[in-house]
Amino acid sequence: MTLPEDFQFSQASLQDYVDCPRRFQLRYVERVAWPAPEAELDLANERYLRQGAAFHRMLHQHLTGIPVERLSRMATDPDLHRWWRNYLNDGPDGLPPRRYPEVLLSAPLAGYRLVAKYDLVALAPGERAVIVDWKTSRKRPSRERLADRLQTRVYPYLLARAGRHLAGEALAPEQVEMVYWFADFPDLPERFAYDDDRYEADEANLRDLIESIARMTDEVWPLTARQQRCNYCRYRSLCRRGIEAGSLEEIEAEWDANLDLDDGIDLDFEQIAEIEY
Repeated sequence: MTLPEDFQFSQASLQDYVDCPRRFQLRYVERVAWPAPEAELDLANERYLRQGAAFHRMLHQHLTGIPVERLSRMATDPDLHRWWRNYLNDGPDGLPPRRYPEVLLSAPLAGYRLVAKYDLVALAPGERAVIVDWKTSRKRPSRERLADRLQTRVYPYLLARAGRHLAGEALAPEQVEMVYWFADFPDLPERFAYDDDRYEADEANLRDLIESIARMTDEVWPLTARQQRCNYCRYRSLCRRGIEAGSLEEIEAEWDANLDLDDGIDLDFEQIAEIEY
């Protein structure tokens, strides 16, 4: 079984393939809806993830013009109240004036389409473009881990490639910057500049990655060699790599404990938080 011709690649699907080709095959090619949870969630963690979704909704509403006073009344949960206060007092500063929250961009690449949904793109046409990604995780990932994630490659590349749709003119790669803003670490954002060399390297690497996926014809694609990743994969029992899921606390502890462990964890806290909206 191969990819459908109209398949659209995203940073999440590409990250799945890099982490484990078999997981990509099961999720996107065979479309297996396997019931195993990615992590065991107790009530406290379920509440935390719901609040992450609510925080993203609040920022989207604020950026589309809903008054602060009205939104502040919604921040009744301690986590949500803290994140909202941090955003108001110490949110990303110096952003260009034109704001596009929850914007989608896409472009053709290697015979398929590459797509991305941005939390926020801020533009000063002809000058600069800043991508902002909101993070509500309880652990702050290292710069090295963030730099290695496909999101940090796909988002700037696609904005430079398809940003004319927003800016009204082509964006030079050196005009693009990506910022991760952490709701629990508001004074420690992580910034990634972009340039022509990075753009060309990303285009080549992403093209090679998509082409390698499209060439896969094995009946069973390879499983990851790093079996610790399987603790946080919904297909682990199907692949006979365990039954019990890891906890969110264990996952977050590994974010900072060991880069070799955490660079392949099958759990993006923002993806989980955004499922509801």
